[in-house]
Amino acid sequence: MNYRPVLAVVQREVLKLFRQRSRLLSAMIRPLIWLLVIGAGFDAMLGRTGAESYKYFLVPGVVGMAMLFGAMLAALSTVYDKESGVMRMLVIAPFEHYWIVIAKVLGAAIAGIIQALLLLALLALFGYLGGGIQWGVLVLALVMTALACASLGILTAAWTPTLDNYAVIMNLVIFPVFFLSGSLYPVAQLPDVLRTIASVNPYTYAVDLLKHANLSMTGPAFTPDFSIATDVAVLGAFIAVATGVACLRFSQESRYSALIHVLARKGGG
Repeated sequence: MNYRPVLAVVQREVLKLFRQRSRLLSAMIRPLIWLLVIGAGFDAMLGRTGAESYKYFLVPGVVGMAMLFGAMLAALSTVYDKESGVMRMLVIAPFEHYWIVIAKVLGAAIAGIIQALLLLALLALFGYLGGGIQWGVLVLALVMTALACASLGILTAAWTPTLDNYAVIMNLVIFPVFFLSGSLYPVAQLPDVLRTIASVNPYTYAVDLLKHANLSMTGPAFTPDFSIATDVAVLGAFIAVATGVACLRFSQESRYSALIHVLARKGGG
């Protein structure tokens, strides 16, 4: 197979990110507001300081937030392509339809990783990154988290017919996924019902994997809730299932659109 069309789709998604400077700016401001404002508020309420500061606990969560919002917004282009007719040109390209979905997932994942790296640079500048970062685990966590968030975004886009619907559904997906995870609090300390919900939320394991990277100076109360092997296994399974379902949905939708197009041409003739 010729992979140049796939690479072209990925390149298009990345270039679109750098052309939308306001999108990059908002991707940095949103996590920093949570860290500097919400974190400071909780520190004042709980009386935490030093390594036990709640702001240090939030560091993996806000890095995950950058990838979650970044990848979900990158997936928005899939719905736009369906509305604008770009997707129709991709459908008639000489390769299997599932490669379009894979290319979109990779493009959204790369966009999420870029935004996470920019945020990490800012966090280092502000002194919120510790000196004992596990770089190998960090790379693994960034890749797995970005792919999981991108798969979630593309899966959502595959079932969304219009941009307006995607904007609504995206908020319905993002906020429960984010709040019902370990981003803002340790999963082990949640009430039973919330702990059960968080345990079936794949994003919980993405944030937990970021915690294993030891990004900031955290105390013993802020240790990860699961093992690295568990995090990787759950994320890998979710990425495979979500991408697979999105591929099936997209193939069905593409065949239906192609059939309607052929019937319309025959009717016009």
